[in-house]
Amino acid sequence: MAFGLSGQGSDCLGFDDEYSRDHDFGPGFCIWLTDSDFEKHGAQVQNVYDELDGEFMGFNRKNRPMNPGRVGVMRTSDFFSFFTGSPGVPKSLMKWNRIQEHFMASCTSGEVFKDELGEFSAIRNALLPCYPEDIRKKKLAARAASMAQSAQYNFPRMMRRGDIFGGRLALGEFLNAALSMMYLLNFRYEPFYKWQFEGAKTLEAMSDALPHLQSIAAGSTKRDDFYYNIECVCAIAAKELRKQRLSDAEGIYMEDHGRSIMSRIEDPLIRSLHIMEG
Repeated sequence: MAFGLSGQGSDCLGFDDEYSRDHDFGPGFCIWLTDSDFEKHGAQVQNVYDELDGEFMGFNRKNRPMNPGRVGVMRTSDFFSFFTGSPGVPKSLMKWNRIQEHFMASCTSGEVFKDELGEFSAIRNALLPCYPEDIRKKKLAARAASMAQSAQYNFPRMMRRGDIFGGRLALGEFLNAALSMMYLLNFRYEPFYKWQFEGAKTLEAMSDALPHLQSIAAGSTKRDDFYYNIECVCAIAAKELRKQRLSDAEGIYMEDHGRSIMSRIEDPLIRSLHIMEG
């Protein structure tokens, strides 16, 4: 039996504020049981949990019908399967590669208060701090390729066509890819999209790119400084990739760096995947 608070929600990520307290907020915690213990004692433990006072230190629990099961009693295997598709540590690199970053951020978020058996913590610790190195490289290669495709290639073409709407979508793809790259370069899992910028404030590697990404996100598509900010982000990313010896490509065209990263993947199956996959 393990106790803690982990999973979905800003409270698990440490981002709770007054605006996030209108739903799924209040006193509560998770109790993780082995499959056998859940079958024997799960209902009884849940009944005891349900009898706990719903108010603590002036806060009341606010639940929504669409989000049951965030707290209370659950199987360890069900908890991890919900996020990763595996009841424990994924058994193949291909399974690792298919797991989205925000799911990994959720199932490794929060804190374990007590785990005398150690089963839950063993799985959690095996998922931290980040993907296996070949998968981290594969995802970095995919992000580099996406940055090149969206902002270095498609965005200028859309703007020359006068398609500011398509240009805005291209910038959105670039922001998603660049922020993901920041987290991966820091050996961190990127959280759910609404917290990506907030969480990026704590990152060190590629941190100089954050003001440029914020400027892109806040700007009007008709402004001319997008090209400058895109170049700055790509230059900072390329420098960090070379610093971590993930790429030896010259220049700042990110597809070149993506292919250089791909060449460093050791597993032949992962290395054979399309550069954009991951």
